[in-house]
Amino acid sequence: MQATGTVHKYPDNVDTDVIIPARYLNSQNARELAAHCMEDIDKDFVHRVKPGDIMVGGWNFGCGSSREHAPLVIKTSGVACVVAKSFARIFYRNAINIGLPILECEGASEAIAAGDEVSVNFDTGLITDHTTGQTFQAQPFPPFIQQIIAAGGLMNSIKQQ
Repeated sequence: MQATGTVHKYPDNVDTDVIIPARYLNSQNARELAAHCMEDIDKDFVHRVKPGDIMVGGWNFGCGSSREHAPLVIKTSGVACVVAKSFARIFYRNAINIGLPILECEGASEAIAAGDEVSVNFDTGLITDHTTGQTFQAQPFPPFIQQIIAAGGLMNSIKQQ
């Protein structure tokens, strides 16, 4: 799986309340929730994001509560992959469960700038910044987790078996 898009970059410790503010969690509709993705840190994110875009974060991306809503709204907003220095463990697992591709890569997170055009090969872990010409190597997930993500998440993967 490969994605190419524009980068939306965020700092360290972006928590789940920033990704989707709790005041909106009275809805179960992913599209309604995605309309508020990142609004407390980046009011224009939902107006700028295009299908296939890449989100880049720092350390501890997705820290905070254990809600699956956080990776779900990122995916529903059109983001194809999140690259970060590290992910909070519950966000990491929730991303797999809902089928949001994520990669940890400190070098890419530091070097890639907002607005850069980046492609990510999720199968190999190769991240290419087409704006600067730099490439970075992340550790890809093993095939069985790649299959879960390719199926659109854990429940879809189980249904396909």
